[in-house]
Amino acid sequence: MYDVYQQIHELENISGLSKHEQLVQGIINAINGKFLGKGDMLPSVNNLIKEFGFARETVAKAYKELTNRGIVEPKNRVGFFVANDDTDQTLKLALVIFAFDSFQEVFYKTLRDRLGSGVHIDVFFHHNNIDMFESIISNVRGKYGMYVVAPIPHKKTTSILETLPLDKFLMIDRYHDMPDDCSYVTQEFEKSSYDAFAELADTIRRYKGMIYYHRPAADTPIEILDAYNKFIKNFKINSTIRTEYVPGTIEKGYVYFTINNTELWAMLKDCMAKGYRLGKDVGILSHNDDLVKEIICDGITTYSTDFSKMAEKSAEFVLNRKKIQEIIPTVLIRRKSL
Repeated sequence: MYDVYQQIHELENISGLSKHEQLVQGIINAINGKFLGKGDMLPSVNNLIKEFGFARETVAKAYKELTNRGIVEPKNRVGFFVANDDTDQTLKLALVIFAFDSFQEVFYKTLRDRLGSGVHIDVFFHHNNIDMFESIISNVRGKYGMYVVAPIPHKKTTSILETLPLDKFLMIDRYHDMPDDCSYVTQEFEKSSYDAFAELADTIRRYKGMIYYHRPAADTPIEILDAYNKFIKNFKINSTIRTEYVPGTIEKGYVYFTINNTELWAMLKDCMAKGYRLGKDVGILSHNDDLVKEIICDGITTYSTDFSKMAEKSAEFVLNRKKIQEIIPTVLIRRKSL
């Protein structure tokens, strides 16, 4: 370890360099100078304290920074090891999400802006396929400093996610049962959906009935279907549940609810073609808000969580590594379509 210590000692008299920065740069210099290589063990915390007189918190802060940057990795009860000899790299983050829908694009852009240039983000899409999800997690495991993942509701999900280091893992979007120390920033579906439907009940009753398009094999949360069934029973709403919208089938006098944006655009196109007035002849409700829904056809009524806020909270966790367990509220946004 003499050569490693020497690299750190050489930085002692550099003006403006804090003790933790001296330690970080000294270890980086030792790697760059080939005194340390990938897989080599670093000096223990106690040995660094003995050699340099640093406070334990200073050494811990330095090793945490090197770990966050993916240069160093800790191994339980063993010590710290060189994980990567590319010392110029920034923190690498694996973002695993369903697909790049408009609201997930909002999440990504906000997360990227909040993290800044010091964090490199690689995006992976699992498309609600558990085999693809398992393959992605297997491929990214051990290669990133942080993991931000939107899970799939599946019996295999917990065991798959438990292969990741939970102190570097953040669950987003959907909540899935995990160990108590797992961090998450998610939304809630059942109660928030029921509350939104209930708030709209008087308006919905002005129509002949309500039609909900639910795709059983898609990634639509089953909690929304449960909330919908409870709503139509409690409020005695005439309703039909269908698996998909067939273009051209929209009828005057009904409220249409879909989570799928492709179906929404088809409905709006059909309304314009038939001359139906939104909020009068036809009512339309959508899930997950975005800028397009705010402006198209004078506004589409939605209920949605705030994906920008979800991304901001996620960025805080990535940068500070402080445990977080938060559910972002869902709100109804009433516009002219209903």
